[in-house]
Amino acid sequence: MAYKTAMIDVGGGFRAIFGCGVMDRMLEDGIDVDMCYGVSAGAANMTSFIARQHGRNHTFYTKYAFRKEYASAESFFKNHNFANLDYIYGTLSNHDGEYPVDFEAFETNSTGFTVVACNAEDGSAKYFDKSRIRFDDFDVVKASSAVPVACEPYVVDGVPYFDGGIADPVPVQKALDDGYERVILILSRLRDEVRQQRKDLPPARILERSYPAAAERLRERYKTYNGEIELAKRYEEEGKVLILAPEDLYGLNTLKKNFEGLEMMYRKGYAAAEAIPEFLGK
Repeated sequence: MAYKTAMIDVGGGFRAIFGCGVMDRMLEDGIDVDMCYGVSAGAANMTSFIARQHGRNHTFYTKYAFRKEYASAESFFKNHNFANLDYIYGTLSNHDGEYPVDFEAFETNSTGFTVVACNAEDGSAKYFDKSRIRFDDFDVVKASSAVPVACEPYVVDGVPYFDGGIADPVPVQKALDDGYERVILILSRLRDEVRQQRKDLPPARILERSYPAAAERLRERYKTYNGEIELAKRYEEEGKVLILAPEDLYGLNTLKKNFEGLEMMYRKGYAAAEAIPEFLGK
């Protein structure tokens, strides 16, 4: 029986290299899904996956990410963004960039793509579809990746957006509601980690002044994330979801990296993908 299949990559800054390993293994094994749901860095990972550019994400995390133009305090003071989204998803990724997205391959691939962002003004989840990603226009990926306070909101079609992980960090229910019967869920935290509120409180206080609705979503994110993970585990017991998660974070977090940790996380993702063919009935 052929199932309607989806894959979710929840992102997670530099930890999200775990998903790059998963997707490179899938490309090697010739495994496709019908729909990809990308949150934050997960949306960037999936752009390369849909374009079938094996190894592209690995280069970004292990080479470009160590440049000060990519992510640094200097970038924050200069551009008001710790991660320079225009550099990452523009200068490097456009057709004349150092490692462009193969946009023709991306567009002709029949795999659908949903990019999750958070409306900064009302705190609602926004689901952009594949058609909103255009030649040399990866604005929705930038919007989904705009970590509050570390980045300014990214404006798409006149509306400011923050990181999708605030509004719908683990969109498993969304995928099932959209009609997908088998969902691969890629996490970048330990599968049993319970998210705490305390790290979100200081940025929420800063955000409160400009975007109170988004600040409220940020304060509640720990509940949203933990609830959605519990739901995913229940669906996993029913055979509808396969959760792939690292067993260690190797010293990585959203904005902190080290080369060895990135390599280890990538390899663990690559190994974890071994479970996918059986789950999808391939």
